[in-house]
Amino acid sequence: MTQTSGTLADTGTRPTRVRWKIFLLLLAIVTINYVDRGSISVALPLIKKEFGLSDELTGILLAAFFWTYALMQLPSGWLIDRFGPRRMVGSSCIAWGAATALTATAPGPGALLGMRALLGATEAPVMPAGGKLNAIWMPLRERGRGAVILDAGAPLGAGVGGIAISWLIATTGGWRPAFIVAGAVTVLMGVWAWWYLRDNPRSHPRVNDAEATDIETSHAAEDRAAGAASGRRPLRRYLKFRSFWAMCAAWLGFNGVFYGLLTWGPLYLSESKGFDIKTIGWSTFVIFGAGFVGELIGGWLADGWRARGRNGNVVMRTLLGIAGVAVVLGLLGVTLVPGPIAAVTLLSIVLFFLRWVGLMWSVPSLLGGRENAGALGGAMNLSGNIAGILTPMLVGFIVGATGSYTWALLYFVGAGLIMTAAVLTLDYTKRLPA
Repeated sequence: MTQTSGTLADTGTRPTRVRWKIFLLLLAIVTINYVDRGSISVALPLIKKEFGLSDELTGILLAAFFWTYALMQLPSGWLIDRFGPRRMVGSSCIAWGAATALTATAPGPGALLGMRALLGATEAPVMPAGGKLNAIWMPLRERGRGAVILDAGAPLGAGVGGIAISWLIATTGGWRPAFIVAGAVTVLMGVWAWWYLRDNPRSHPRVNDAEATDIETSHAAEDRAAGAASGRRPLRRYLKFRSFWAMCAAWLGFNGVFYGLLTWGPLYLSESKGFDIKTIGWSTFVIFGAGFVGELIGGWLADGWRARGRNGNVVMRTLLGIAGVAVVLGLLGVTLVPGPIAAVTLLSIVLFFLRWVGLMWSVPSLLGGRENAGALGGAMNLSGNIAGILTPMLVGFIVGATGSYTWALLYFVGAGLIMTAAVLTLDYTKRLPA
């Protein structure tokens, strides 16, 4: 017997499965992340009435989160690679929980905008840190599932948040106390993350030698196959490669659709389909719940197909190409079918396939290796959140100018086309030299 990381294990011991517990915790964290960031959309009919917001000002308010969220992506990626994902996830979670609770104190639109900007800055490290943890903790054969478990918190949070926040509003008597409760839960989750996460499998007290060796063996084989030197590299070295820009463009188009539906979807259902706040909550749960299921299915399909020996380009381009076509056709259908049930059904189909693109969170480590996954993940998320900045504002101006959501939905179609072209361009088989 040998002593390893505080756990007794020998080479014949069955590997522990702590990595899956790590990713279930990350799923919970990202779920709460999206509950908090999407809570304002659920409460928006009440907030809009209380503050007398126009459609244009509403769009600016919704975009405030994404300005700081996007601006902090590159610094966050550098900090994650420098100090490790554990510290960044834990501190980020605690900070954005406090920002969510403080939002309840906003006396007017200006203060509310400031609190949303603070929320964006404090949430910024979570997804790039999750991508880094995927590269550190997951063998290559399981990285597709790791990516989608991480990213599946987005639609799950949007769906659960619709019910949770609407229920809290009804139970506590207003959107302000609902935000305080949501923030307190988030702070507790941050404390848990700081206690449980580790930056290396060998340093986790519950990981035995068999699990750590399995992960390390897979990483070593991956590095040999990549034929690239290890070590951290400056982000500028990657700017000359087509796959880097395709990665960024894919996430830009993806978030043009997802953030558009996340921020304006509840108001669309209210104003265009006549839903009350309770119906909005359940419809949001159905739509984004379909995205959660779809994302998990996409990850299992990708890993299963790769396990049968298929080339990474065949797997990723086929699955993500199918997803892109389904998203574009589904959004076109929403513009043509007026019924509320049909709209919810089609939007559910859109989210089911859109969330397959969560597999993109395995790409930063594929292109840059584990040492550079934080920086590349930050760059990818920065590009995606350019869409987060622009989309809520553009939709607000489109709806305000036309009095209709038709052209806004066509804007989402355009974003879906960008996403589809990019995922078919990216090379998923080559580590980028630097």
